[in-house]
Amino acid sequence: MGYKERAQNNRSEAKLGHYQPWPNGAIATTFSAEEPERLRGPQHDAAVCDELGSWSRPETWDMLQFGLRLGRNPRCLVATTPRPTRLIRELLAREGRDVVVTRGSTYENRANLAPGFFDQVIRKYEGTRLGRQELLAEVLEDTPGALWNREALDQCRREQAPALLRVVVAIDPAVTSGEDADETGIIVAGKDAGGHGYVLADLSGRYSPADWAKTAISAYRSHRADRIVAEVNNGGEMVEATLRMVDPNVPFTAVRASRGKVTRAEPVAALYEQGRVHHVGAFSELEDQMCGFTTDFDRQSAGYSPDRVDALVWGLSDLVVEPMPSQGMFDLMRTQATALAAKNRAAIEAARPTPTYAPGSVEYAAQQRAKGM
Repeated sequence: MGYKERAQNNRSEAKLGHYQPWPNGAIATTFSAEEPERLRGPQHDAAVCDELGSWSRPETWDMLQFGLRLGRNPRCLVATTPRPTRLIRELLAREGRDVVVTRGSTYENRANLAPGFFDQVIRKYEGTRLGRQELLAEVLEDTPGALWNREALDQCRREQAPALLRVVVAIDPAVTSGEDADETGIIVAGKDAGGHGYVLADLSGRYSPADWAKTAISAYRSHRADRIVAEVNNGGEMVEATLRMVDPNVPFTAVRASRGKVTRAEPVAALYEQGRVHHVGAFSELEDQMCGFTTDFDRQSAGYSPDRVDALVWGLSDLVVEPMPSQGMFDLMRTQATALAAKNRAAIEAARPTPTYAPGSVEYAAQQRAKGM
């Protein structure tokens, strides 16, 4: 009970509450984690929750607890990747009292996994920070130097958005497709009359070009968006052409990155600090990327590309980031200052005296090897 349906479950049936009778007279009922109100009223002796750390509606957990009131000792079993959401952290803090925690790694579960799947996830995550969560079941704390943190994101969460003046679908398209390709970031966001931004949906994933275009157009229609915004640094005109194959008339704005990821993200992170951006629900994978996005982010050590964050930044920049006066001149001066600093560092290194070592010494031999002699 209380789990998010997998593809093999009939969604309409789950909305109504699917009943599974057992020979001893017990009845199991399935519910969607996306519909907390469905749990208002039913009573249970026990519950099983799948991937609690990824639930987009944390209030579903509260509604489930209200119904766990039958029998002498109602219990709840949770199986989940330990994403450091507020709910997961609260449950872990109760370990040793009314919560029992069993931990297991992907390596320990190897006998139950297809060899191809095991090799794929190990190749992708082993040795990375995210791999400690996905493979070793560690709860990752906030990353020092990250532009966002869990507590701030929890404070900006809302159950629903107000009337919105403008809605956009933002896309950060992947260059390639396939199992090892980067994700295509697809974020739906809106702006209200007070100038506050609202993140409405995260539809990111690994798609072929045709599929991400269909997903974005579907989001544009279902959210009654005003425009699609997409980065075109890599795909160029093909990004717009791919979208227009699905809908020739969709309003489209191409954006091109002239500054680094961190520089683009900083104004958006500042809006979060000011309480001007809100998440309607929880977006676990997006928020994982946000809380791991540092000023020195390195995709190799992180084990992923922050495509969801990129799409978020494009969307909110279009909606609520106010352009700074003379932004072009500011960017030019920043670029020139960075180049000058690098030039000065190189000059200082070149001016350093080269130490002279005695022939035959270890240091002399290492110096000669460095010179290629």
